[in-house]
Amino acid sequence: MKIVDLLQKEGINLNFNPNSKEQCINELVDLMDKTGNLNNKEEYKKAILDREALSTTGIGDGIAIPHGKTSAVKKAGLAAAISKNGVDYDSLDGAPAKLFFMIAVPNNNDNLHLEVLARLSTILMDESFRTNLINCTDKDEFLRLIDKKEIEKFPEEDVKEEVKMNQSGFRILAVTACPTGIAHTYMAAESLESKGKEMGVSIKVETNGSGGAKNILTKDEIANADCIIIAADKNVEMARFNGKKVIKTTVANGIHKAGDLINQAISGNASVYNHTGKADEGSSSMENESVGRQIYKHLMNGVSHMLPFVIGGGILIALAFLFDTFNPANPGGFGSGTPLAAVLMKIGGTAFGFMLPVLAGFIAMSIADRPALAVGFVGGMLANTGTTFANAFDGKLPAVSSGFLGALLAGFAAGYIVLGLKKLFAGLPNSLEGIKPVLLYPLLGVLLIGILMLAINPFMGVINTAISGALNSMGGTSKILLGIVLGGMMSVDMGGPVNKAAYLFGTASLASGNFEIMAAVMAGGMVPPLVIALCTTFFKNRFTARDRQSGLVNYIMGLSFISEGAIPFAAADPIRVLPSCIIGSAVAGGLSMAFGCALRAPHGGVFVIAIVSNPFAYIGAILVGSVVGAIILGMLKKPVEE
Repeated sequence: MKIVDLLQKEGINLNFNPNSKEQCINELVDLMDKTGNLNNKEEYKKAILDREALSTTGIGDGIAIPHGKTSAVKKAGLAAAISKNGVDYDSLDGAPAKLFFMIAVPNNNDNLHLEVLARLSTILMDESFRTNLINCTDKDEFLRLIDKKEIEKFPEEDVKEEVKMNQSGFRILAVTACPTGIAHTYMAAESLESKGKEMGVSIKVETNGSGGAKNILTKDEIANADCIIIAADKNVEMARFNGKKVIKTTVANGIHKAGDLINQAISGNASVYNHTGKADEGSSSMENESVGRQIYKHLMNGVSHMLPFVIGGGILIALAFLFDTFNPANPGGFGSGTPLAAVLMKIGGTAFGFMLPVLAGFIAMSIADRPALAVGFVGGMLANTGTTFANAFDGKLPAVSSGFLGALLAGFAAGYIVLGLKKLFAGLPNSLEGIKPVLLYPLLGVLLIGILMLAINPFMGVINTAISGALNSMGGTSKILLGIVLGGMMSVDMGGPVNKAAYLFGTASLASGNFEIMAAVMAGGMVPPLVIALCTTFFKNRFTARDRQSGLVNYIMGLSFISEGAIPFAAADPIRVLPSCIIGSAVAGGLSMAFGCALRAPHGGVFVIAIVSNPFAYIGAILVGSVVGAIILGMLKKPVEE
């Protein structure tokens, strides 16, 4: 058992400052309690004091190793502390103790505390090593120093561990996934892999990206892994992890808290996951998700599956207008006036027509698994066609499309309808289990969602029409203000919920025929990486050589409308980077609206500039916003030393 395997960050205090031996023991016991290794803190403290009554555990050379073996300990562990001023601990050499390791061992481990004492005594014999530990100010560095020293003192064990790892696979496995499957998925994977390498922990990461799952975890790897980290903002296939220790968290934590996640995984504190059939279920040991986060995950599951239809179909529709010639005598036929334009419009329109059914279907599937998919599709299609009871009984009456809002409602309603049906039929005999997914759920689910959508389409249609009318009737000042807000939102969290809210608003506006909003949204989203790229180019002394190299990549990311390229810089210096990018994006969004730029495609960046109305003004808006953001960032950041 290695020392680093027994240590957790929660049990380390590098600014330890007790006034006496009694206070020292009290605070060390509190540290041990924070690790979750104790059943009974007071009983454990009694065991520590009983051991101290036999003889002091202050062994000299500034070291104290209090230890206790008792049933009050549920899992072996260590707490560590550094007191730079030293504490009078009644040490054998009379010198103050500066370096403390407290050992906790359960009764059923006969010799473990002796093994840990021996290992600690061996590695702490090196005076320079002790000095390095005492002067350490970072917990990760503290753990790395100990791990390095253990490898040096016990090299044969490291070889055994390596052989064991090569035979059994990876110690830690991970799965990363974000709603769009473009940037955050791979950034989290890179962060986990880099941190694992840095910490000496073997890790394999499966990415659930837009191109499908890559680096897929095998059955043997899962069986031999100590723990699985799920860093995802959408649902991933969980049944394969049944019976394994699992940590479930957000993809953002995979990017920014990779070290903490790996430490938690190797500590053994994660709880065992028990799969019972739900698509996104987790165990009680996992992070408790708020209602808001659950709704966000269900929504993003629908959005991630919808985006390929929206982007592919939307760009083809935009190209149809580009390759057509406007005929004043037939304005309604614009986009289908030439053979090429007609073909592009037909293909793009067909793809775009799947937008609402797919959105609703995969929201429903996220809530109630596969049986809800068909129910959600039907609800989304009814929202799209706008069928009502009046229209169903009399085909001459007009349909009332409830649009994007209706599809959202249909998706959630379909999911919870199927959940209700599952509970309703839970008591059926096992012999009838097979007819549930093929007969009962689709039949009753489709019927119920159909009745619901026919009833609410008129009301949702009125709301949808009112919103579209309000947007289309906005005057100059209101439109510019809307562009400023939406552009700024694209930089708030760069791919997170706020960014996605603005983007969804843009795509929903496309469906309702308002194309200026999408232009402002894309302009705002292109700015953050361009701010970073320009700033690293023209304010070189504010960045390290490595940052300047990374900055060059952001030219491509920005021009491609991938806002996430700025995330590493924002994570490293959020106080300066985020305000600069938000201001730059807001300027670009506002100018895009002021210039009357319109975009019929929901993505594409510089590659769809040709189909933007007033393209040169649009390029100017993006450039001005990027320059403003870069100048602000350059002024806020201070010169760095290489």
